[in-house]
Amino acid sequence: MISISQKCQYALRALYELARRAVEKPTSIGEIAAAQAIPPRFLELILNDLRQGKLVNSQRGVQGGYTLARSATDISVGDVVRLVEGPVEPVKCVSGGDDCPFRNKCPFMDMWLQAGQAMQGVFDSTTLQDLLDRQPPVTLEPSSYCI
Repeated sequence: MISISQKCQYALRALYELARRAVEKPTSIGEIAAAQAIPPRFLELILNDLRQGKLVNSQRGVQGGYTLARSATDISVGDVVRLVEGPVEPVKCVSGGDDCPFRNKCPFMDMWLQAGQAMQGVFDSTTLQDLLDRQPPVTLEPSSYCI
């Protein structure tokens, strides 16, 4: 099964939360963690990776926290997946990462390459802004009063 790690899912959710709050002041780890149900200690490590990858900026101090380093339209899911997971590949042999005895005569290689390109295409064509735009509008249920 091809799967995205929990770390990568948390990174995407943290960036989504920052994109959601883009017009506000820097967002603290605690605020991101609470809004996206991410363990704060793990989030701290993830945000450090995202900072080193130039996807977020950090600000120290009482008013400190994190902001997106670029606009939500300029950060794709593919940027995040590659930063956290590495290359998008359905199987190790696509990058030469294993010792398959069928290396140069594999009948599946073209299929694996196409699958990897399709996944990468979806990830690269989806931005944080796209995810925000897909968020269903919040509608409050009218209160019913009973006497």
